[in-house]
Amino acid sequence: MTAEPIQFDIITVFPQFFDGPFGFGVLGRALDDGRVRIGIHSLRDFTTDRHKTVDDRPFGGGEGMVLKPEPLFRAVESLGIAEKNVRDPARERVVLLSAQGKPFTQAIARELAQVERIVFLCGRYEGVDERVNDLLADTELSIGDYVISGGELAAAVIVDAVSRLLPGVLGNEDSARYESFAAERPATSQATTVPMGEAGVDKLPPRSTCDSGGLLDYPHYTRPPEFRGAVVPAVLSSGNHEDIRRWRRRQSLAKTLRNRPELLTRTSLSDEDRALLEEMRHEK
Repeated sequence: MTAEPIQFDIITVFPQFFDGPFGFGVLGRALDDGRVRIGIHSLRDFTTDRHKTVDDRPFGGGEGMVLKPEPLFRAVESLGIAEKNVRDPARERVVLLSAQGKPFTQAIARELAQVERIVFLCGRYEGVDERVNDLLADTELSIGDYVISGGELAAAVIVDAVSRLLPGVLGNEDSARYESFAAERPATSQATTVPMGEAGVDKLPPRSTCDSGGLLDYPHYTRPPEFRGAVVPAVLSSGNHEDIRRWRRRQSLAKTLRNRPELLTRTSLSDEDRALLEEMRHEK
């Protein structure tokens, strides 16, 4: 292992929630290999009253209860994290998870994958005292435009998404490049004109593989070639990498146009992409 492992710390009212999510698959192996470290910290351990109170009624009235600032500050300070005004965001971040946060994206995952230590504060109940956001957290993140019961699920999602981007975590280093929302996109000429077998080239993915370039991934198929009357597209068995690459790119554009059209306005499209989109519009 060449790189230092990333350290995740999760501060939560329900530490037992994390007994399961991190023990399987890619993340489980990353923990076993020491490429990722995760600390789970019970917020109730940082209270001072005998009832271990972590919440209270909101000022101004209203429904629900609000997480108090004192235990959250004590929990973060116990980890040796620098105060917000002198904290180096390249080394350590404190992230508040709430429905009011900035949407979590693959771009943010890539940014967080460069940080040495990340502390997640799991919101609960009606919310978190805003002074935690103002004086303690570097950023406030949400995993989507919906409300869940607490930040624990969000923390698990973000830890998984960030960990996948770390060196050595995935079995194939190119896997993260060729998924939905991946940012890298090699030039078409590079992807189609270099013969396999030349020096250094045989270690690259097949020339028919095209990464998403910020769009949704193309459809995938495996054996059997026919299942319940549905047949794998013939082009995928043709052996013509240029035809396969073009088919995959067209399918990626089509799925993005159908499911997430707003992504087309955020992504740099090639002349070929625009031509394929024009074809699809004429076919409707």
